[in-house]
Amino acid sequence: MAVFWGVMLHALGGFASGSFYLPYKQVKSWSWESYWLVGGIFSWVIAPWVLGLLTVPHLTQILRETPMDTLLWTYFWGVLWGFGGLTFGLSMRYLGLSLGMAVVLGLCAVFGTLVPPIWLGQFGTLVSTTSGQFIMAG
Repeated sequence: MAVFWGVMLHALGGFASGSFYLPYKQVKSWSWESYWLVGGIFSWVIAPWVLGLLTVPHLTQILRETPMDTLLWTYFWGVLWGFGGLTFGLSMRYLGLSLGMAVVLGLCAVFGTLVPPIWLGQFGTLVSTTSGQFIMAG
């Protein structure tokens, strides 16, 4: 049964990923900032609360009992994720789909490779090992 739910959730994620731009076709006369703000409020505020309340028993109690530093780090990384989403949208607008995706995915690969070892204080290990040097070589 777990495999079934895994496949179904991946299918739902694929559908959501492939169709998230559909509503934006109806608001072409709006400024870019307006429809991203509306989409952001729905995607980052309304939907997480609705889905969380529907799927997590005692969600508000769990959040009340969560240590404040955990919530602050979660918020911090969420803000950075939101900033990334904003810059992704701007890159699609100004660079176009092909060049924008190439630039954005390249930056994701670079930052995804470098930031975790720097954050954990293990960057020296990354550049001093053979496997790390292969990673750095691309």
